[in-house]
Amino acid sequence: MPASNRRNAAAFPAQASPRSSSISQLFTPQPAPIAVGSGRRWFLQMGMSALAGLGSLSNPLLAASPVSRTPKAKSVILIWLSGGPSQLETWDPKPMAPVEIRGPLGTISTAVPGIEICDQLPLQAAMMNDFAIIRSMDATASNHTPTTFQAANPKSQRVGEISPNDGGGYPSMGSVAAKFRGPNHPGVPAFVALADSLKADVYGAGQLGHNYEPLDGMSAAGKFEPLPGFAGARLKDRNNLRTELDRFRQHVDVNQSLALQDRYTREAYEMVSSGRVATAFDLNKEPQEVRDRYGNHSFGRKSLLARRLVEAGVTFITLSDAWGHWDHHGDNVRWGGIEKGLKPMLPGFDFGVTNLVQDLKERGLLDSTLVLVLGEFGRGPVINKEAGRDHWTPVMSMLLAGAGIPGGQVIGATDNRAGGIVSGKLGPGDLAATVFHKLGIDPNSHWINPSGRPIPLVEGEAKPIPELC
Repeated sequence: MPASNRRNAAAFPAQASPRSSSISQLFTPQPAPIAVGSGRRWFLQMGMSALAGLGSLSNPLLAASPVSRTPKAKSVILIWLSGGPSQLETWDPKPMAPVEIRGPLGTISTAVPGIEICDQLPLQAAMMNDFAIIRSMDATASNHTPTTFQAANPKSQRVGEISPNDGGGYPSMGSVAAKFRGPNHPGVPAFVALADSLKADVYGAGQLGHNYEPLDGMSAAGKFEPLPGFAGARLKDRNNLRTELDRFRQHVDVNQSLALQDRYTREAYEMVSSGRVATAFDLNKEPQEVRDRYGNHSFGRKSLLARRLVEAGVTFITLSDAWGHWDHHGDNVRWGGIEKGLKPMLPGFDFGVTNLVQDLKERGLLDSTLVLVLGEFGRGPVINKEAGRDHWTPVMSMLLAGAGIPGGQVIGATDNRAGGIVSGKLGPGDLAATVFHKLGIDPNSHWINPSGRPIPLVEGEAKPIPELC
């Protein structure tokens, strides 16, 4: 790992904004209760966490996969920049534009001649050979929820305010991966969410079904340990599983979600009995040096957990540091404007992304792990009167690494204000087609909605992005 990265390992707390005391509380997930005590309590804690997503476990009856080729990616880590990051202050700066457009931050050259990014991202600049940038993503279908770009489907949009994340019923990429790929190892979930608020920052299965919702990773710690007194061999014996299930049912008020099918319950037991999930969620298994390297803050802990979940066999992980954290309208709102709000965040973000990618690389996992870094849209090309930037859907930038993606490249271009696309226009469907292609899922396949209608996995004329394949 580059020495510059190691020196920045503890930078996140030091780079906190003036709001750091309140933000640090928001960044710190509440610890989940340890699953000890009565059989009833253990069953409820384990069961409720595990059943959401049990359909994504390795099961040929549930996940007939339209795999079209040997996948380049076994896992995907989607780093969600909730609120919509500014393209001008990340990966598409305009140093020659007037100050009201280019903003208060500078530009830095990268390890790849001709590619420049924001000067607050020096570690990404130094590792640019590992990254690809898209500057021409059309976000006009998107809005202020994760639906459109986590589904990577222009038809997946917020419908009303009562259910803001229903996405029109279209499933997220993570849920599609859970159904058509399943996990990379038996006894682990296929889709895990690492976010303080799943409702705000993570989009799930839509009408694909409850079985393909993500496991809430921030509530999972301690819930997959075996019940004290239950020997591992006994739990692994399926006949004993049935016996114990019947015994539990005499003491548990079983509702419909807990009684989906015996198969799901047995699979939940397999998650517990294997110990693989419990181990993955236990960050104390990591050497202190590694934990220090990631940092004792929200983004660091979640990034480390994402890497451990990849190692355990989880296929899709969605990670969000904090709700709305990238919504920099101005100094009059919670997250502040560009100078006072965004600038203090960028060094920690820079270290967090490069540290994760470097760690995956050092462990031989980057070639089989696709890393996506994006939000819901871009920001306005003119600094507003509150020293921030407003929502901007005509264009956004994003960052990618891993899974055979050729690094050191920029895809697409914007005008001299970074406000419109001038070449290489791409849409959410192109992103979906690329992700599915990398996972070995046929982008031309479909799913069946509750009315029995086949729905394409990828809408319209979208196809895998050639420069990334």
